[in-house]
Amino acid sequence: MMAISGTRPADLGGIASPHSSADEASVYRKVTWRIVPFLMLCYVVAYLDRVNVGFAKLQMLTDLKFSETVFGLGAGVFFLGYFLFEVPSNVILHKVGARVWIARIMITWALISGSFMFVTTPTTFYVMRFLLGLAEAGFFPGIILYLTYWYPAERRSRIVSTFMTAIPLSGVIGGPLSGWIMESFAGVQGWTGWQWMFILEAVPAIILGIAVLLYLDDGIRSSKWLSEGEKRLLEERIENDAKGKVAHPSLRAMFADARVWVMALIYFCCVMGQYGLTFWMPTLIKTAGIKGVFNIGMFTAIPYSAAVIAMLLLGRSSDKRRERRWHLVTPMLLGAVGLVGSALAGTTNTEIAIIFLAIAAAGVLSSAPLFWSLPTSFLNGVAAAAGIAAINSVGNLAGFAGPYLIGAIKDMTHSTNIGMYVLAGVLVAGAAVVLRVPARLVSR
Repeated sequence: MMAISGTRPADLGGIASPHSSADEASVYRKVTWRIVPFLMLCYVVAYLDRVNVGFAKLQMLTDLKFSETVFGLGAGVFFLGYFLFEVPSNVILHKVGARVWIARIMITWALISGSFMFVTTPTTFYVMRFLLGLAEAGFFPGIILYLTYWYPAERRSRIVSTFMTAIPLSGVIGGPLSGWIMESFAGVQGWTGWQWMFILEAVPAIILGIAVLLYLDDGIRSSKWLSEGEKRLLEERIENDAKGKVAHPSLRAMFADARVWVMALIYFCCVMGQYGLTFWMPTLIKTAGIKGVFNIGMFTAIPYSAAVIAMLLLGRSSDKRRERRWHLVTPMLLGAVGLVGSALAGTTNTEIAIIFLAIAAAGVLSSAPLFWSLPTSFLNGVAAAAGIAAINSVGNLAGFAGPYLIGAIKDMTHSTNIGMYVLAGVLVAGAAVVLRVPARLVSR
């Protein structure tokens, strides 16, 4: 690629100096407004379709006579399908381009998610959750990979944190929406509220899947909304960022890198807390003393709103200080405190229980985006495509273990408290592993 240091201002599409921080900030601002809000909207819909089963549980278990263990296993089986197809999916995305592959993922999962209205037995529940995991595999790691095409490591923590506020935003929006659908549509056309929720919440994913084909670009070079000079500036930043990163000559070499597996272990701990909380949030709110599906949905917006604020503040702070480890350890420990506090408050004090759930959500949900600044600091190229997917894939096995474990514990003890204590312990253990990672490895 032609170096841009000797390019005249006119050749840069209005950029007077390729090294001007103001001009560079302007270009990245343009990129961010173009792609990040759209990707966030896609992820809001993705996460809503992934975890709305937690709201369906409030009616589904009674209607279909499922036990807590059946629900926990079904919620977790999603991640087995996710695990099997995630690495191949991300490698395919890297080869065929983000636009077509992300659209394929969204449309496929929407059709399967809507089909949940036909679930009648534990077996069909397990099969549909497994197929949903297969369909959605590659979406999240694909987006993380896609962001590495646009942003160097020094800007990525804030961007990933901003993008991942889609998780709590899906709770802020989806909680009240799911509660309203389940109450308002119950009995319409002879369908239950939870059946209507699955079919109506699948529609946006189909619409957005089509929009991806029309709106998203595969990368910097294919974008028509950037000038040639802006493209060259962005490409130079990505090339400079790639220097010193790991570019494994083969997938086998990438899988042999011990650092990748340390990252997977850390992420496993983050995900254990994340899905243990999000799948069981409606149940925890109900246990805290809130009655009625719509009211439960409204109260779930409180912890998720706290998480949005925490994610934005911590992502900005991490990039500003170029510090990654303690910015991850702190929210993991806060998440553990929040989970224990919410369990101890239980049904005795609704207000205190909600406050601790807000602390738990702020800590647990902030951990995942802050985590991704670690592996993307040293992985590059196809190693990034496969490595991100492998880390996410192994880490998301916790999405199977967490809900199933809590469901089984609740069936045995008739309480979620011990499950919350286990999740808190996993988060503390993960934080300890983070501090074992050399600061110089992840300081970009």
